[in-house]
Amino acid sequence: MDNLREILTGLQNGTADLDGTMKKLRDLPYIDMGHTKMDMHRPLRNGFPEVIYAEGKTPSQVADIFEVMKDRSNVLATRVSSETAETVNAVCPDAVYDELSRTLSYKINEIHYAERETVIITAGTSDLPVAQEALVTCDMIGVRAKIISDVGVAGLHRLFDRLDDIRNAGVVIVVAGMEGALASVIGGLVTSPVIAVPTSVGYGASFSGVSALLAMLTSCAGGITVMNIDNGFGAACAARRIYSLIKS
Repeated sequence: MDNLREILTGLQNGTADLDGTMKKLRDLPYIDMGHTKMDMHRPLRNGFPEVIYAEGKTPSQVADIFEVMKDRSNVLATRVSSETAETVNAVCPDAVYDELSRTLSYKINEIHYAERETVIITAGTSDLPVAQEALVTCDMIGVRAKIISDVGVAGLHRLFDRLDDIRNAGVVIVVAGMEGALASVIGGLVTSPVIAVPTSVGYGASFSGVSALLAMLTSCAGGITVMNIDNGFGAACAARRIYSLIKS
């Protein structure tokens, strides 16, 4: 949206000519890079920038995308290896790699944040990579957020010590593996929307997160939104949609 407004404003006030404006508008729907078609209209349709899912892409493909996008918009890539991050930084030195969440972010445009804060809760320290992915994504899409870590059901007194912070949140994201019980506990304690994220953390019978996923889907606390396994990115996007609805 900001890119389109900037293009049209430039034409209106005379700082851009018609031919230059037409060239920019030609690339606005999407940019065809051969291996990737970058969707430039996504912010107009749903308010989210194009986000790169780096897993399965080669380091050079991700670097190509950053090189094309770095002068146009903010860029976020998820599931980024250290090798890919190094390749991207060669063409986009200001891209910031978060090793814990495996995210790579680059900011060029101002981000407008929702007024309310989101709290991201983890059941255990092992759930932090997914929580950190949610945190980085929140920051890139305009959601203020913080993490409260390691307050799972094995020691509920740790959770009760932070209950005031949690109840003041506009949205609560609960990240948990094992049996995934923390989402039900939180759902029974707060009035805010709760977004549950099962993680692949746990021993064999957790089935790489399937047990936590099924537990969250069958939660006795009504109204919980459940993401796919390890999908911290999706949880952040769901929080942003909630804030957009409240604003409207």
